[in-house]
Amino acid sequence: MKKYFIATAFLFTMIISNSFAQQITKFGVVDTAKVYNAYFRNSAPIRNFEKKKAEFQDEINKRTDELRSLQQKKLEYENEGKEAQALKVESEITKKKEYLTEYTNAKNVELETLQRSLQTSDEFYKKLYNTLSRIAESGGYSMILSLQDSNSILWYSSSVDITSQVISELGL
Repeated sequence: MKKYFIATAFLFTMIISNSFAQQITKFGVVDTAKVYNAYFRNSAPIRNFEKKKAEFQDEINKRTDELRSLQQKKLEYENEGKEAQALKVESEITKKKEYLTEYTNAKNVELETLQRSLQTSDEFYKKLYNTLSRIAESGGYSMILSLQDSNSILWYSSSVDITSQVISELGL
């Protein structure tokens, strides 16, 4: 009878431990910045952003070269003792510096606004959410955390990082 009781207790313990084992919460983490970069790397909006950025930089470089040329001209006038012409060039340099500063500030604001709108793209986040949902349900994850909010994630095992799987399932 004692053996029967011990065997029953052992069996009962195994059943309970199996049911507890099935209730273990499984977490996953995703580097959403990495997914974002992979998603938009070859997209038309990002190409347009990069094109505008390059155009703005070309204009800034052109204006900077122009200023260097004027500064060189001013030095030449000063070395030749032509103070009136040097003052005239100095005035032109000041105006062009002010324009360049205003242009740079305006274009930086424009680029930041464009980048912010790209980063908050509803289409991307809908696709990401649907992909994460599919991966979580098929992989048995109870929760998937973003590494960008890492101030609350103190440590994680690389075995729970599903970033590559998300990028793959998004077709990137």
